[in-house]
Amino acid sequence: MKQFFKNITSVTLAFLVLFSTFSFTVEKHYCGDFLVDVSYTGDVKECNMEEGSTGVVQMKKCCKNEVEQVKGQDELQQHSINKITFKDQQFIISFVIAHLDLLTDNELSKSLFEYHFPPPNLDRDYQIFYQSFLI
Repeated sequence: MKQFFKNITSVTLAFLVLFSTFSFTVEKHYCGDFLVDVSYTGDVKECNMEEGSTGVVQMKKCCKNEVEQVKGQDELQQHSINKITFKDQQFIISFVIAHLDLLTDNELSKSLFEYHFPPPNLDRDYQIFYQSFLI
Protein backbone atom coordinates (compact mmCIF):
# COMPACT_ATOMS: atom_id res chain seq x y z
CA MET A 1 0.00 0.00 0.00
CA LYS A 2 2.87 2.32 0.83
CA GLN A 3 4.46 1.67 -2.57
CA PHE A 4 1.13 2.41 -4.28
CA PHE A 5 0.85 5.84 -2.63
CA LYS A 6 4.49 6.53 -3.45
CA ASN A 7 3.82 5.79 -7.13
CA ILE A 8 0.68 7.97 -7.17
CA THR A 9 2.61 10.86 -5.59
CA SER A 10 5.45 10.50 -8.10
CA VAL A 11 3.09 10.56 -11.08
CA THR A 12 1.18 13.54 -9.67
CA LEU A 13 4.37 15.54 -9.15
CA ALA A 14 5.58 14.65 -12.66
CA PHE A 15 2.33 15.95 -14.16
CA LEU A 16 2.58 19.08 -12.00
CA VAL A 17 6.04 19.84 -13.37
CA LEU A 18 4.90 19.05 -16.92
CA PHE A 19 1.84 21.33 -16.84
CA SER A 20 3.61 24.16 -15.02
CA THR A 21 6.23 24.33 -17.80
CA PHE A 22 3.78 23.73 -20.65
CA SER A 23 3.03 26.69 -22.93
CA PHE A 24 0.83 26.99 -26.01
CA THR A 25 -0.67 29.53 -28.42
CA VAL A 26 -4.31 29.96 -29.47
CA GLU A 27 -4.92 31.79 -32.73
CA LYS A 28 -8.39 33.09 -33.65
CA HIS A 29 -9.58 34.62 -36.94
CA TYR A 30 -12.58 36.96 -36.93
CA CYS A 31 -14.46 38.31 -39.94
CA GLY A 32 -16.41 41.23 -38.58
CA ASP A 33 -17.77 40.08 -35.24
CA PHE A 34 -17.95 36.39 -36.20
CA LEU A 35 -15.37 33.84 -35.17
CA VAL A 36 -14.36 31.93 -38.30
CA ASP A 37 -11.48 29.70 -37.17
CA VAL A 38 -9.54 28.72 -34.06
CA SER A 39 -6.16 26.99 -34.12
CA TYR A 40 -4.16 25.54 -31.25
CA THR A 41 -1.30 24.10 -33.30
CA GLY A 42 -0.69 26.21 -36.42
CA ASP A 43 -1.97 29.02 -38.59
CA VAL A 44 -5.68 29.73 -38.83
CA LYS A 45 -7.60 29.53 -42.11
CA GLU A 46 -8.43 33.01 -43.19
CA CYS A 47 -11.60 33.85 -45.10
CA ASN A 48 -11.83 35.61 -48.48
CA MET A 49 -8.35 37.01 -48.66
CA GLU A 50 -7.55 39.34 -51.54
CA GLU A 51 -4.42 38.93 -53.60
CA GLY A 52 -2.79 42.23 -54.37
CA SER A 53 -0.94 43.27 -57.51
CA THR A 54 2.38 42.20 -55.99
CA GLY A 55 1.15 38.66 -55.37
CA VAL A 56 1.00 39.16 -51.60
CA VAL A 57 -2.19 38.07 -49.88
CA GLN A 58 -3.78 41.01 -48.06
CA MET A 59 -6.40 40.79 -45.35
CA LYS A 60 -9.70 42.61 -45.71
CA LYS A 61 -10.23 45.57 -43.41
CA CYS A 62 -13.11 43.83 -41.62
CA CYS A 63 -11.04 40.75 -40.71
CA LYS A 64 -8.71 40.47 -37.75
CA ASN A 65 -6.53 37.85 -36.12
CA GLU A 66 -6.10 37.43 -32.38
CA VAL A 67 -3.21 35.54 -30.85
CA GLU A 68 -3.33 34.47 -27.21
CA GLN A 69 -0.24 32.94 -25.66
CA VAL A 70 -0.35 30.94 -22.45
CA LYS A 71 3.22 30.86 -21.21
CA GLY A 72 4.47 28.31 -18.74
CA GLN A 73 7.38 28.58 -16.41
CA ASP A 74 10.64 28.79 -18.33
CA GLU A 75 13.12 28.42 -15.51
CA LEU A 76 13.16 25.60 -12.99
CA GLN A 77 15.24 25.78 -9.85
CA GLN A 78 18.22 23.51 -10.10
CA HIS A 79 20.36 22.91 -7.06
CA SER A 80 24.00 22.15 -7.37
CA ILE A 81 25.36 19.31 -5.26
CA ASN A 82 28.93 20.60 -5.62
CA LYS A 83 28.33 23.34 -3.03
CA ILE A 84 27.88 21.10 0.02
CA THR A 85 30.03 22.28 2.92
CA PHE A 86 31.85 20.08 5.41
CA LYS A 87 29.21 20.72 8.09
CA ASP A 88 26.49 19.64 5.65
CA GLN A 89 28.40 16.46 4.90
CA GLN A 90 28.72 15.67 8.60
CA PHE A 91 25.01 16.21 9.13
CA ILE A 92 24.05 14.02 6.17
CA ILE A 93 26.32 11.18 7.28
CA SER A 94 25.10 11.26 10.89
CA PHE A 95 21.47 11.45 9.74
CA VAL A 96 21.84 8.43 7.45
CA ILE A 97 23.69 6.36 10.06
CA ALA A 98 21.12 7.16 12.77
CA HIS A 99 18.19 6.22 10.56
CA LEU A 100 19.82 3.07 9.23
CA ASP A 101 20.19 1.84 12.81
CA LEU A 102 16.52 2.50 13.45
CA LEU A 103 15.33 0.72 10.31
CA THR A 104 17.41 -2.46 10.54
CA ASP A 105 16.18 -5.55 12.37
CA ASN A 106 18.41 -6.49 15.23
CA GLU A 107 18.47 -10.26 15.53
CA LEU A 108 20.50 -10.01 18.72
CA SER A 109 17.75 -8.29 20.69
CA LYS A 110 15.21 -10.89 19.58
CA SER A 111 17.43 -13.85 20.44
CA LEU A 112 18.01 -12.68 24.04
CA PHE A 113 14.42 -13.39 24.98
CA GLU A 114 13.86 -16.54 22.99
CA TYR A 115 14.81 -19.32 25.36
CA HIS A 116 13.90 -22.83 24.34
CA PHE A 117 13.49 -24.32 27.77
CA PRO A 118 10.43 -26.44 28.46
CA PRO A 119 8.18 -25.28 31.29
CA PRO A 120 8.53 -27.13 34.61
CA ASN A 121 6.36 -30.10 35.25
CA LEU A 122 3.85 -29.18 37.92
CA ASP A 123 2.11 -31.96 39.79
CA ARG A 124 -0.62 -29.69 41.07
CA ASP A 125 -1.90 -26.22 40.52
CA TYR A 126 -0.76 -24.45 43.69
CA GLN A 127 -3.11 -21.49 43.32
CA ILE A 128 -6.11 -23.77 43.41
CA PHE A 129 -4.61 -26.06 46.00
CA TYR A 130 -3.97 -23.25 48.50
CA GLN A 131 -6.84 -21.15 47.14
CA SER A 132 -4.74 -18.01 46.98
CA PHE A 133 -5.66 -15.83 44.05
CA LEU A 134 -4.27 -12.45 43.14
CA ILE A 135 -6.95 -9.86 42.65
